[in-house]
Order: sequence, then C-alpha cells, then structure tokens
Amino acid sequence: MPRPDAHPFGKRMAALRQEHGLSQAEFGRRVGLSRGMVAYYESCAKNPTLEFIEKVAAAFDVPLGELLDQGTGPARRKPGPSSRLQQLTDELSRLPKNKQRVVVEMLEGFLHQQTAGSSS
Repeated sequence: MPRPDAHPFGKRMAALRQEHGLSQAEFGRRVGLSRGMVAYYESCAKNPTLEFIEKVAAAFDVPLGELLDQGTGPARRKPGPSSRLQQLTDELSRLPKNKQRVVVEMLEGFLHQQTAGSSS
C-alpha cells in the first residue's frame, strides 16, 4: 500500500495494479521491473520518467492522463450503465464485417444528409 505522501502517480499505479489482481512481482514482470522497483514507484514521492508512465499506461490500457490525474481536472464520468450509443457500438462490433459495412454506410449516408441539410 502506498504511503499517504506518495506521488499521485504511485498511488494510482498501486490502485490499478490491485484492481487487476496483480502482485507487485507480477506487475513488475509485465513492465520489466523488479518487485522492489514497483514498490519504490508506489511509495516514493519522486516523479517517474515519462517512459515508465507510458509503460504503465500500456500495461493497464489506460490513457496517460488517467495515471497523472491529481483530482484537479474535470470531473470523471461516474461508473454506471453504458450510454445507448456505446451499447450500439458494442453490438455493431460483434456483427460480421460485411454487416458492419452495411450499417456504417447507412450511418454515413444519414450523417451526410443531415450535414448537407444544415448547410443550406
């Protein structure tokens, strides 16, 4: 567990590691560090290198900003049900490619029609 005075990056990294059910050693193997170095980054007040931040972001598949957020930026979206658009996008991604193409063409035609109608 990170110290209360740990760098916000270290706190966030530790939280993500725990959310993914990884030990410090397991996570260290993913990013090419020893368990001790993972513990150091989680509890140290020093700033990590950009290269390391990028490795951590890639390991957890999160944007860099999420790792660096110190609570001063815009409010994050609260967890909850996906928006209808996201649900439809997920459904579309599960369709065969030929059917995806048909839906995308219909959507593009509709959107083109809407933008052409608004410019007149």
